[in-house]
Amino acid sequence: MTDILIIMGPTGSGKSGLAVEVAERLDGEIVSADAFAVYRGMDIGTDKPSVKVQRGIPHHLLDILEPTEPFSAGDFVSTADKAITGILERKRVPVVVGGTNFYIRSLLFGLFPSPPHDPDLRARLECDWDLDSQGVFEKLVNLDPEAAALIGPADRQRILRALEVGEVSGEPISAHWRRHQKASRYNALLTAPHRLRPDLYAKIDRRVDTMFAGGLVEEVRRILDSGVPSDSHSLKAIGYREIVNMLSGRIDREEAVERTKRSSRKLAKRQLTWLRGEGHLHWVPPLENGGADTVCRLWSEFIEMTPPAGNETRSNLEEPSIRRQHRGDLI
Repeated sequence: MTDILIIMGPTGSGKSGLAVEVAERLDGEIVSADAFAVYRGMDIGTDKPSVKVQRGIPHHLLDILEPTEPFSAGDFVSTADKAITGILERKRVPVVVGGTNFYIRSLLFGLFPSPPHDPDLRARLECDWDLDSQGVFEKLVNLDPEAAALIGPADRQRILRALEVGEVSGEPISAHWRRHQKASRYNALLTAPHRLRPDLYAKIDRRVDTMFAGGLVEEVRRILDSGVPSDSHSLKAIGYREIVNMLSGRIDREEAVERTKRSSRKLAKRQLTWLRGEGHLHWVPPLENGGADTVCRLWSEFIEMTPPAGNETRSNLEEPSIRRQHRGDLI
C-alpha cells in the first residue's frame, strides 16, 4: 500500500508553510486538500500559497477550475489519486496538505453508498439555506457535530446532503460513514501543527486583517465582475460571502471584517474538535518552532516501520518512539 504524508490542521495553523518546508527536505510534491483553492482567482481569501511561497515545489489541485464549476469529494479523490500516482512515478514523496477534513477522509477511506435522495425534502432545505445559510449549518452542528466538523460551514452541497441523509434514513450521516468505513486506501502518516487556542485565534485575526488590507475586497469584486453569480458555491467560502454581503450593501466593511474573523474562529474550533478525536494524528510544533524537523523525523520512522500481517496498515500502529502532543491544551 502506498505511503503518503498528510499535514492537516485548523485554519490559520500554518499548514502551507510547514508543508513547503517539509516537501523541500523530503523531495516531495504537494497535493492541496482545500475545497476552495481549486478555483482560479480565489487567492487571497483562500490563503493560497504564492509562487514565491511555493519555492519551486510542485503544487497539485490549485487553480484547476473556474469559480462557476462544481467540485465534489469524488472529484477530489479521483484527481488527488492521479496526482499521487504521478508523484510516485517521479520517485517523490506525496505530501497532502489542507484543512478540508472531509476531503482527506474521503481520500483515505473512499465514499460510502449513499441513501436515496428526497427531492421534496431537498427543495425545502435549499429554500431554508437561501433564507438563512448559517442557521441551516447550525442545525447540522446540533444534529451531527462530527459531520459538521468535517464538512465546514460554507459547503452548501454537503451540508444539505448530510441533513437530507439524516432525515431520510433516521440516523446521522456520520453513522453511515462509520458503518461503511473500509480499510485505509493509503498508508498515511497524519500530522498537524499545534498551537494553543489563544495563539491560533490571534493568528487568524491578524490574517483576516492582512487579507482585507491586501486586496480581498478587490478580488471578490473582480470575480463578480467576471460574471460569477453572487450565490455561487465558490463565493460561500468564509471571507468571500461576507464581502459579497458588503458589496451588496447589507453590511459595512467593519462588520465584514468582524464576521470573517468570527466565522474563521468558529471553523477552527470545529476543526480542532474533530482532530482531537483522530486517534493516529501526530501533533507537531509549528514551522517556526522546528515543526519541519519533527515531521521529517516522524516520516523517517514511519517508512521504516514493517507492516503487520493481515489487513492492518502502518496508520493503525502505535509506535513507542513517536511521542504525541497531548490534546488537552487544545480545548
